[in-house]
Amino acid sequence: MLVFPTQAGVARLLAGLVALALALMLALPAQAQMTAFKQAVATAASDDEHIAAFYQDRNYEPLWTAANGKARRSALVAALRDAPEHGLPAPRYDLDGLLDRLSAAKTSKARGVVEVEMSRVFLQYARDVQTGVLTPGKIDSGIVRDVPRRDRLSYLVNFAKSNPSGFFRALPPRTNEYARLMKEKMRLEHLVASGGWGPRVPAGALKPGATGNAVIALRNRLIAMGFMGRSATQSYDAEMQQAVQAFQLAHGLEPDGVAGDGTMTEVNTSAEDRLKSVMVAMERERWLNMPRGDRHILVNITDFSARIVDNDTVTFETRSVVGATASDRRTPEFSDVMEHMVINPTWHVPRSIAVKEYLPMLKRNRNAVSHLRVVDSRGSTVNRNAVDFSNYTARTFPFNIKQPPGQSNALGLVKFMFPNRYNIYLHDTPTKHLFSREVRAYSHGCVRLQEPFEFAYALLARQTNDPEGYFKQRLDTGRETVVPLEQPVPVHLIYRTAFTKAKGHTQYRRDIYGRDARIWNALSQSGVALRAVQG
Repeated sequence: MLVFPTQAGVARLLAGLVALALALMLALPAQAQMTAFKQAVATAASDDEHIAAFYQDRNYEPLWTAANGKARRSALVAALRDAPEHGLPAPRYDLDGLLDRLSAAKTSKARGVVEVEMSRVFLQYARDVQTGVLTPGKIDSGIVRDVPRRDRLSYLVNFAKSNPSGFFRALPPRTNEYARLMKEKMRLEHLVASGGWGPRVPAGALKPGATGNAVIALRNRLIAMGFMGRSATQSYDAEMQQAVQAFQLAHGLEPDGVAGDGTMTEVNTSAEDRLKSVMVAMERERWLNMPRGDRHILVNITDFSARIVDNDTVTFETRSVVGATASDRRTPEFSDVMEHMVINPTWHVPRSIAVKEYLPMLKRNRNAVSHLRVVDSRGSTVNRNAVDFSNYTARTFPFNIKQPPGQSNALGLVKFMFPNRYNIYLHDTPTKHLFSREVRAYSHGCVRLQEPFEFAYALLARQTNDPEGYFKQRLDTGRETVVPLEQPVPVHLIYRTAFTKAKGHTQYRRDIYGRDARIWNALSQSGVALRAVQG
């Protein structure tokens, strides 16, 4: 049986329908606006898979342009405004243009476009400040470092659920070195604004006892650099000699207290050039923004040194010889892990050395380099009298060359291995006289240590109570012995023409391979600029 509603029921039904229709009509503009915004975001992000995935996952809800996005916008603006403090290319982020476009975004579509643009700028800045502006291998083929780039999508996802200001503070390297480099950068910027260190010293060299205008200029420059207290002396006296020695130590020079050609070149280097070195060092520190190991080995190629570092404290240090400046002998920059040492090592001559250096000698005289053994593919020693070496080229030479263990072995009596595709390692050497030289770039690329035994003792001390006895017992056998490190140690081969110490002057070194000059040029082309800061 059909039941018809009463007149009152019909009225209530009609009133409900009218209210629903009115509500739908009022909601239509907001819904249309949101649809337009989302469509604009989807379109603007379509050419960037990471940004597109981020917004798709959040149903295209705004990150920056929502009413509750003020803290995020403010944090981004503050970070971009401070980008020059980190030596970053401020024009790349175009903060003023971004703010203008944000202010002018009156429509939903315009807001959607600006929303995506802010995410693009955020991602660019985050990567630049955390792991560097440049790609090292594109600047110099010898910089073969694997930069620890973070996943771009993770930046957006983590930022969306983080405290905005805290997120930005955590991006740059958190090392003491980076903080001290930033401080030195600021100091040099103030110096540049005030005229630097004053006039250059008009002399090629000066010795203790000298007098004249050049000595006064040297005195004034040493005072301005902080190596000498206020003084009115007009002669190269004992106080100035001590100041020159302190300067030499801070610049990797022989501290003889004589301002020779090399010292004078460094004295006359401008504050602007030192500032460039510091900014390059900051970029290099960003490339190495990763855990380095509570214990690690640090080889600074420009400083000709090798150090063992425990919990940010240098516990062992020795001089080193690095690769020569010829393009095919330069020591590359990379990080790896030292796994073992070899006592009484055999030198397996790299093929490049065998065919470029030794094959021509063998062609002239088959008995040349008699301390080396020519071996076949099975490892058997070849009778040189039975071979006509002139028949072979660098490409067809079928033999290997090696040197047995011994005092005259090119690797000395111990080598330290962190297996890598560049065939680079640390080792002893019989050519000890090279360690007394100021510039120590002589090897084929490997790093020679002045105190290899002591280096070995320091490494072995963590796995034996008598590291020296343990080492010498194996050394005395004369046999090649592999000693694994129970705790492998990270090794970082770096190249810093500017680096700091916890106390004392910032250290500067020569750019022996010209790598830092190329890095600065690339940074400059990207938009990084020197600043002169007043006050």
